Amino acid sequence: MTSKDKKLAFKIYLYIGAMFITSLVVSNLIFQKFFYWKPFGDVTVFGATLFEVSVGILPYPITFLITDLISEIYGRKKANQVVTAGIFASFFSMGIVLLANYVPAIEASPINDGLFDKVFALSPVAVFASMLAYLFAQYIDIAIYHFWKKVTKGRQLWLRNNFSTFLSQFVDTFTVVGLLCVFKVLPWDMFFGLVVSGFVFKIIIAFIDTPFLYFFVHMFRKRFKLEVNQEIDLDA
Repeated sequence: MTSKDKKLAFKIYLYIGAMFITSLVVSNLIFQKFFYWKPFGDVTVFGATLFEVSVGILPYPITFLITDLISEIYGRKKANQVVTAGIFASFFSMGIVLLANYVPAIEASPINDGLFDKVFALSPVAVFASMLAYLFAQYIDIAIYHFWKKVTKGRQLWLRNNFSTFLSQFVDTFTVVGLLCVFKVLPWDMFFGLVVSGFVFKIIIAFIDTPFLYFFVHMFRKRFKLEVNQEIDLDA
């Protein structure tokens, strides 16, 4: 690979890493709004209504698509680096929110202290719960992805993309909803419904994002002349 190509590959890595971090941080900031998504009408599974989910779930699947793409093209080490950067960015953003919440608003402020506190007061708790879930889920996703990549020798991209996402998304959904109930951010009677709704929603998204992963992997391999199972080593 030429020096020019490596610079381009690194630049792309930075941009998709920025997309990953933005999606993660935003999902933690907006999670308190819930909506009812019903593409198939009113659906219930074991008594749980689908799909009553938080808007925070909307950007979250993007993070798994990006880590799978980085894993495929740049390798496990670079995928883990982005995950670690995402954790740091989330806690740092919450520190800013806490500081902003502490500073008293003036009378002429369009957003008063009460409204600001109502929107953002629970975010630190949510971030703690989300980060624990995210930490387990993302590292599990990357580990399983590379396990199947090794087993299939870089083939069957759909298999490792979906199998890694299925387990990691269940871990993420179960853990974050459970912790939010433990911390009394959410009532326990919502636990089962939110776990089922969140997991099924993420599985649907995982199926939907598979063609996109194939497309982006194809574009990378074509542009950088990569063979199947070949990765770009940015550290070389």
